Amino acid sequence: MKVGLAQINTTVGDIEGNAKLILDAYRQLCSDGAELVVFPELAICGYPPRDLVFKTRFVNDVWGAVTRLAIEVGEVPAIVGTLVANDGGHGRPVFNAAAWCHRGAIRAVACKSLLPTYDVFDEDRYFESAPGPLVVEHDGQRIGISICEDIWTGKVVDTSRHYTKDPVAALAAKGVDLVLNLSASPWQAGKTGMRQDIVARVARNCNAPCVYCNAVGGNDELIFDGHSMVAAADGSLIAGLDGFRSELRVVDTAAKQPDISPRFNLCDEERIHDALVLGLRDYAHKSGFRKAVLGLSGGIDSALTAVLAARALGPENVIGISLPSAISSQHSRDDAATLAHNLGIRYETLPIADIVSATENTLSGMFAGLARDVAEENIQARARGLLLMSVSNKFGALLLTTGNKSEMAVGYCTLYGDMAGGLAVISDLPKTRVYELCRWINCEEEIIPQNSINKPPSAELRPDQKDEDSLPPYPVLDDILRRYVELGQSSIEIAAAGHDPELVREIVRKVDRNEYKRKQAAPGLKISPLAFGVGRRIPIVQKYVP
Repeated sequence: MKVGLAQINTTVGDIEGNAKLILDAYRQLCSDGAELVVFPELAICGYPPRDLVFKTRFVNDVWGAVTRLAIEVGEVPAIVGTLVANDGGHGRPVFNAAAWCHRGAIRAVACKSLLPTYDVFDEDRYFESAPGPLVVEHDGQRIGISICEDIWTGKVVDTSRHYTKDPVAALAAKGVDLVLNLSASPWQAGKTGMRQDIVARVARNCNAPCVYCNAVGGNDELIFDGHSMVAAADGSLIAGLDGFRSELRVVDTAAKQPDISPRFNLCDEERIHDALVLGLRDYAHKSGFRKAVLGLSGGIDSALTAVLAARALGPENVIGISLPSAISSQHSRDDAATLAHNLGIRYETLPIADIVSATENTLSGMFAGLARDVAEENIQARARGLLLMSVSNKFGALLLTTGNKSEMAVGYCTLYGDMAGGLAVISDLPKTRVYELCRWINCEEEIIPQNSINKPPSAELRPDQKDEDSLPPYPVLDDILRRYVELGQSSIEIAAAGHDPELVREIVRKVDRNEYKRKQAAPGLKISPLAFGVGRRIPIVQKYVP
């Protein structure tokens, strides 16, 4: 069968806009010869709708849109991700569903069985679980319909999920000629290969081709990468679509030669780069921003953020601002100016020395007799935040924060200073990864000044300050943070892996002590298995010592 995969970029809550996007894609794929068209999970309302589901009209508005859409569907069926009310009288009031649209009407509705409730997912809060998957008979074939998590079972998946249902086994028992999976699976490093293993397993277990259609685009902190694919009955890959781009493609499930996009298999650095560019672009554009502003310190974090912004929004839409204090080094100013020139972005200099001096004078009476410390240092960061937010307001530009995951983890950042902004672009990127990505960006030409990469990192809030005055070397710090934050290991387990026990305890204390800061941070783009965001719900006030 020739199946049309509509790997489209929808916007949460834009029901009519999404419906138009779906209809346009359907018509194009029919014109390209599709005999069946598949869309991503919840394509009609966007994923994840979260508490929009609780609004009194939302589910009915979604269902009304898919009903009108079905009228436009002709001889070629379209399977569209949607919400549908649960009229059974018990359980959650809504199903996460797929509407089988054919010949002007909705002919069948398949509902999701497995509802993920881990990491960023909270579907059991919203949806009722279906007893099992649906099989539709069409054109002499039995077609099994599954939705995203329904196929995330078996040995290749985290066994701690403990699902009591196995929709794949149910489809295999029913006997199917084709399996469809409508998905909205957010990307994280290492996930593409896992998905391929899962789709191959489904195809082999059901002895039928498996079509996996994934969403693409950014919605809030989540980045959906596409990478839709089709596996033959033996698990071999028939087709692989673009990563991090919308794509419409017709795939013949009986094809003998695989059709794999060059952008289906990318190196780790390119995947991270493309994910962040996509996430930034969609966060800005879907929020109504066309411009961005950020502070350029001459350091590596702001340099990387500026590169991503220029590529996401176009250099003409990015404003880079140098905010030197009385102690800012000349080389940092020069590196910032060079970067702005290389990127072709607007570059301005707004000195903060007078603001800092005026603030210190105002506080001098209250601070009399007290030693200078972090309070005075942070005045510089907050002066910068004041000016950047003013520029953001005046020009309608989204302020991008430039802190990385290592800094956010241990609180090496200033509330209402460098944390001020609307989007934390690299807040899920450890410092060591920042270096790797910057070197990859420079692999063909020097875009980021080499001095920004080579020099010891510094916040430059006091003379001759270096990050390692307050933190261990970043390779050591990042491994401790990965084990504590992402793997959930205890201090004892981390020390047993070869780290100094006292250092581990110190880092763990800093992570826990700075939870209050992260709760006030701008939303950050998620690219790791566990980011500081909706997927990590640690209490601010707690006394557990790991």
